Amino acid sequence: MAGILAWFWNERFWLPHNVTWADLQSTEEAAFPQAEDLYLAFPLAFCIFMIRLLFERFIAKPCALGLKVQANGPQKAQPNAILEKVFTAITKHPDEKRLEGLSKQLDWDVRSIQRWFRQRRNQEKPSTLRKFCESMWRFTFYLYIFTYGVRFLKKTPWLWNTRQCWSGYPYQPLMPDLHYYYIVELSFYWSLMFSQFIDVKRKDFGIMFTHHIVAVTLITFSYVTNLTRVGTLILCLHDVADIVLEAAKMANYCKCQKLSDLLFLTFAVVFIVSRLGIYPLWILNTTLFELYEALGNFPALWVFNVLLIVLQILHCLWSYLIIKAAYKAISKGKVAKDSRSDVESSSDEEETVPRSKAPHSAVATNGTSGANGTNGYLTGATCSEEH
Repeated sequence: MAGILAWFWNERFWLPHNVTWADLQSTEEAAFPQAEDLYLAFPLAFCIFMIRLLFERFIAKPCALGLKVQANGPQKAQPNAILEKVFTAITKHPDEKRLEGLSKQLDWDVRSIQRWFRQRRNQEKPSTLRKFCESMWRFTFYLYIFTYGVRFLKKTPWLWNTRQCWSGYPYQPLMPDLHYYYIVELSFYWSLMFSQFIDVKRKDFGIMFTHHIVAVTLITFSYVTNLTRVGTLILCLHDVADIVLEAAKMANYCKCQKLSDLLFLTFAVVFIVSRLGIYPLWILNTTLFELYEALGNFPALWVFNVLLIVLQILHCLWSYLIIKAAYKAISKGKVAKDSRSDVESSSDEEETVPRSKAPHSAVATNGTSGANGTNGYLTGATCSEEH
């Protein structure tokens, strides 16, 4: 085990030439980031999750009800033993052949059976109230941590001169405010890593899971190697767009469509400017060029930059979908329906299909339509957050 640890923490991989782990050991004169500090993130992540549960129950839910957010979930499907057996044991999305077989077996028309399966799928989806509470929690956290980050960074020299990120390395003392900022952000991302399995499911689950892994890896990597100065810039830059996004989603759940559309378009501008403009010109420029000039070449530098580039690729994917959604919003005069909607709705084509048979028992139409606006990470697209 000692040999494996020695191999893993090889100084020639992690650190620049002539820098050793001894240089990053805390002394009486100054404290430096220590790998064991990161263990604090796990109990704190649990605390953040518990705070979230209390916040959603005692603050977000009363606010949602006060704003007349719909508390009930989607309409439930009419009980039917045969369809329920098919739904639970065979398929939730029956093909045309199976639909025709069920139509003959039940003496229902195909459209009614399609509607039943849609309602049955929807009744497992979260209510608008739950989605509002989740968005309000994220909005509150992002607003708090972004405000904290701005207040901290405006007192630092590297905010306006990124070369200061590398000045004096590795002897850059760990300030208490920076330590708090890092640990809280890391804890929040760890809480998202676990809570996303019980949160509202989005179609971009895989992309967001990748994003969270990259974020946790980058935060951990930069903290251990004391590249925290540039890390604070990355964290602050990524939080700003999420504030507007969650506000847009809350407005959408409150059925304030015009406000939701305005906030989404604002989010689109902020996201694109920060992720496609400031991030590559400000962050990638300093990590790809200024860092190399100041500290030289070492293997971990390339790992660090590869992770940052992966993050930029995710930015490009999201930006494409955001631009596509914003174009629809402008051309149609409102934000298009979110294809990541958590609730399905009848398509226009389906509504025009004539009934071939009357159902043995009438099946109510699906009264819950897909949420408009910024129901997901972005509207009219297939991506969420983040980040």
